[in-house]
Amino acid sequence: MKSELATKFQDPTRGIYFIGTTPPKSSLEEEQLAQVSQKLLERLDNIDIDGLVVYDIQDETSRIDKPRPFPFMETHDPRAWSKRLHQQSGKPVITYKSVSSRSSEEFSGWLSEAWEQYGIRDLVLVGSPSSSGDIKLPLPQAYETLKASEHSFNLGGVTIAERHAKKGDEHLRLSKKTEAGCEFFISQAVYNHQATADLISRYARTCKEKGEAPKRIILTFTPCGSAKTLEFMEWLGISVPEATKHRILDAEAPLDESIKICRNALEQIIEIALPLGVPLGLNIESLTNRKEEIDASIQLYKLLKATLDLKLAEQSLIK
Repeated sequence: MKSELATKFQDPTRGIYFIGTTPPKSSLEEEQLAQVSQKLLERLDNIDIDGLVVYDIQDETSRIDKPRPFPFMETHDPRAWSKRLHQQSGKPVITYKSVSSRSSEEFSGWLSEAWEQYGIRDLVLVGSPSSSGDIKLPLPQAYETLKASEHSFNLGGVTIAERHAKKGDEHLRLSKKTEAGCEFFISQAVYNHQATADLISRYARTCKEKGEAPKRIILTFTPCGSAKTLEFMEWLGISVPEATKHRILDAEAPLDESIKICRNALEQIIEIALPLGVPLGLNIESLTNRKEEIDASIQLYKLLKATLDLKLAEQSLIK
């Protein structure tokens, strides 16, 4: 039986909309966890979402020499946080899983627990942040382990336009991940719309050549209100063009400026993606726990959802 999201993903005429979140730090006790989840869901009360995305935060210091702008902290199990949010909101939750630190046997056990104990149905697998790390389970092997599982997860993958800008082969990665069972892709946060548009265009051409329908690409956007957040974004590998950095940092209201930039980026990507038949979705996150940026992420969500809904409505009228 298909998950609720898997059914929604199959309708290319509609957008799919998510809020992204991270599990709380592992030091929080039950009472604090309840407060955090309640506060999050109260914030989402007044917006229409299809579900949530819960990340699996890893220490990525092996990927980059620069120090992490914000300290890395262990978090609660993403599966437990997903279960809590699903039970409290009634909404589907896509759960990320970093696979490199476990053996195939351990990962197989993790999958069974995720399905049976935590009710996970929608899953995104993530490989090692660096090829130089201690990789016990490469991503392709993790896909094979998942295929051997008795449980039918709705599987998604990560896509990184910055990688395409450097190597020019991200569209081939998407094709391989599709062959491995991925039914949708979630992007890294978009601040370089041209890199994302180039990737989508190349991916659509590849799908056409193979006679396949493109899978849905869920675009991630995040507000940025400070030099520190911008530094963190760049540390994470998010490409921010020089002019865009200056636009944000020199603005009287950096958060408002970043929201304008994100809307413009989405509009540019839509102009490429929709005519090529690539279904889109949105995933809005706040990269920090600053109240201003969290509030801005809700504002950004409303604006971008309205933008995509309008473009999809216009397209259906043209057809």
